[in-house]
Amino acid sequence: QVQLVESGGGLVQPGGSLRLSCAGSGFTFSTSAMSWHRQAPGKERELVAVIGTTGGDTNYADSMKGRFTISRDNARNTVYLQMNNLKPEDTAVYYCNTVLSRWGLNYSYWGQGTQVTVSS
Repeated sequence: QVQLVESGGGLVQPGGSLRLSCAGSGFTFSTSAMSWHRQAPGKERELVAVIGTTGGDTNYADSMKGRFTISRDNARNTVYLQMNNLKPEDTAVYYCNTVLSRWGLNYSYWGQGTQVTVSS
């Protein structure tokens, strides 16, 4: 079955960096667009970044542009999120996502999430 497993979260000071990883299995990773989302306490889940199948096409939420970089390694079935200059407002659970088309329908798959806490 489809599995997405995130890792790399933790506690970091403001201005610090973290790299999140998401390993995918159970589907053809190299032909699937991938995305990162986040959900802060008391807030709705929001899109962070999206990457196309080859890695050449990326898009970011405005507040992450210039600080976050999404990338992928199709040989390792892994998508990454490099986060630099982290701010306290970046504190959230970060989720990996892919949407697969099967039997004429779109199915959205999520990982279990990884906690990122930015605090001094």
